[in-house]
Order: sequence, then C-alpha cells, then structure tokens
Amino acid sequence: MIRFLTAGESHGEALTAIVEGMPAGLPVTEDEINVEMARRQMGAGRGGRMKIERDRVHFTSGVRHGKTLGSPITMVIQNLDWENWRQVMAVGPLEEKPVPDRSLTSPRPGHADLAGALKYGHEDLRNVLERSSARETAARVAVGALARRLLDEFGIAIVGHVVEIGGVEAAETSLSWQELRERAEASPVRCTDPETANRMIQAIESAKGKGDTLGGVFEIIAFNVPVGLGSYVHWDRRLDGRLAGALMSIQAMKGVEVGLGFETARRLGSQVHDEIVYAPGASDPGPAGGYSRLSNNAGGIEGGVSNGQPIVCRVAMKPLSTLMAPKQSVDMSTKEVSKAGVERSDVCSVPSAVVVGEAMVAIEIARAFLEKFGGDSVEEIRRNLTGYLEWLRTR
Repeated sequence: MIRFLTAGESHGEALTAIVEGMPAGLPVTEDEINVEMARRQMGAGRGGRMKIERDRVHFTSGVRHGKTLGSPITMVIQNLDWENWRQVMAVGPLEEKPVPDRSLTSPRPGHADLAGALKYGHEDLRNVLERSSARETAARVAVGALARRLLDEFGIAIVGHVVEIGGVEAAETSLSWQELRERAEASPVRCTDPETANRMIQAIESAKGKGDTLGGVFEIIAFNVPVGLGSYVHWDRRLDGRLAGALMSIQAMKGVEVGLGFETARRLGSQVHDEIVYAPGASDPGPAGGYSRLSNNAGGIEGGVSNGQPIVCRVAMKPLSTLMAPKQSVDMSTKEVSKAGVERSDVCSVPSAVVVGEAMVAIEIARAFLEKFGGDSVEEIRRNLTGYLEWLRTR
C-alpha cells in the first residue's frame, strides 16, 4: 500500500513529501522527478511566483545508487521565495511585528481563509492560507512522479489535457496517448486543438485585464490499465470512488466525472452501456484478455473495478479565489466591511492543474495496482502481473 504525507507552508523554507510502500528496485533519479516538477510550473495564466521558483526535488532517504530501497522515500523541495519571507515565516517567536507586516485579517470569498480561521482559532489568516495554498501541490506532483515511474515499468501511461477554460470548450478527440501527450505539451494551455487554445488564451488575457480569474475542465486518461484494479466488495475500495476523492482533494476542484459522467443521466441505457466483444486466440489480447468493448462510456470502470478500457476522469476547477479586483469581505479584527485580502496569484491555473491531476490519478492507480499485484520488489510484482495476464488469455 502506497501512503504519503506532505508538509510545509507556501512561503516556508521547504516542502517535504514522505512516501511509504514503494517497492524495492525501481530505477528513479531526481532528474526524472524534476521533469514533472517543471511541467507543473508551465502554462498560460500563471502568476509571478512561478518566475521565482525553480522547483527541484532532492531525495534524502529511500533511494540508493539510482534505485528505491523499499524503505520510506523522503523528497525535499526548497522554496526559493523563502529568502524574502524569513522574518514573516520565522519558526521562533518574534519580539515585534515583521516589516513589512504581511498579516491578513480580511478573508477571501471562496478560499479556506474564514472557515480555517474559525476552525483553528487563528487571528492572522496567513496561518490558514500558507498551508491551504495550492503551493502544496508541488509536493504531490513529486509523489505522483514516483508513482508514474512505477506504472511506466508496467506499460501504464497517464495523460492529461485541458478541455475547457472560461466557457471556451474544445471538441472531443480520439488521439492515441502518445499524440495526446505530444499535442497537450506543445500548447501553453495544454489543449490539443491549437485554434481552441488561442481562444482560451484570449479569455485568460481578458479576465486578467479585469482583475478576474478563470476556471475550467481538464481530462485525465490512464491507458493500458489491467482489468481487476479496485473492488466491488467494499465501498472504500471502489476505484472510481477513490479516484474521485483523490482528484477532489486538489485545491479548487469542484466536480469529477468518470466516463460520460453526468451525461449518462440524460440518455437511455441502450445509449450508455458499452457492448462487449471477444477475440479468441489474439496474439496480444490486451489488459482484459480477449475481451474488449465497442465504446468506453463507462470510462474504464464498472462496479468500482477497472475493466481493461482506458480510465477517463474529467475534473471541474473553479476560478481562483484571489482577485486583483477583490470582492466584499469583513475585517475579522474590526468586524467592519472591507475588501478581501489580495495575495500574489494566478489568473488561471487549469493548465498546471492537469499535471496535479495526473499525479493524483497515478498515485491512486499505483495503490490499486500494488494491492492486486503487490510484492516487495519490482521483479516480484512483474512475476505476479505476468502470471495474471497469462491466466487472462485462458478466460
């Protein structure tokens, strides 16, 4: 079972991730993880923070000579901007307020500021926003990069792309995972259609000019996932529920669909369910043996179990809460009407949220994969998977 914990504040000295449950013998380097770290920082609509940070991971445990040991893996990501926040974010007590005083008392609508302050009894909202900030996702992307390395070993690919920003929607596509990844990575908004991407960029620039923000929808697809991950036996082992929970845990996410999602509620059953076919004796029967489907409306999961088709999740992200033209709020120290606090922020983070979404899907599929084929080493897992795939040929 893969478990992980992240720690650190947005403007603190560093972010840290500890990962337990990765098998021994997985080849991995810091450079491979840092490729994913760099992807998270890219995209149209990002703010000034990304001009400061150059996120890089440093392993401090669990890896030796380029391979995992099977023991907990610790990754540290230094916050370069911490140099400008040493006094504000000091661990020790201060005799006087730091200069400049960066304390905040006017909560932002849509953010965790007010609810967090009331829950934990904080007077300074910075105690809330420093941890609730999406800066935390840098540590999750590092964990997801480890999970992706594990899945790569067994031919499972995770690819994401943007399908909508601010009401500008891309047409459906049926590209291979290689083409999908190539086109998405070539786009500043990770949209596979260049014409739609240009309109998305125009929408972002328009919102920026108004001091506003934009949300959108992105899609994460997992290819070549073997049949049988997850379970219909217990509610908390259902793969679709686990993926939905993992994706909803990302800051600013407000909805998740699997496959056709809400569209299934508008169609007849005959228009929704994927017909099953069988090709006996196929030389490469695929992740479900000789069985396959004529469509993939279920998004690769039936009854909480992967069915061998690509797993498709779409995620709705709200517009970011920090507005350069702030909405009305209340100053918690005086109870007077005020404008909401303003922090340095992005106009649109949907393109970078794709990378975080890929990470969370990779983590959850890797967890389910190890539950099914788990062993203490990569080679033991490979033997278990090979035996299972050979058995599928007989069904």
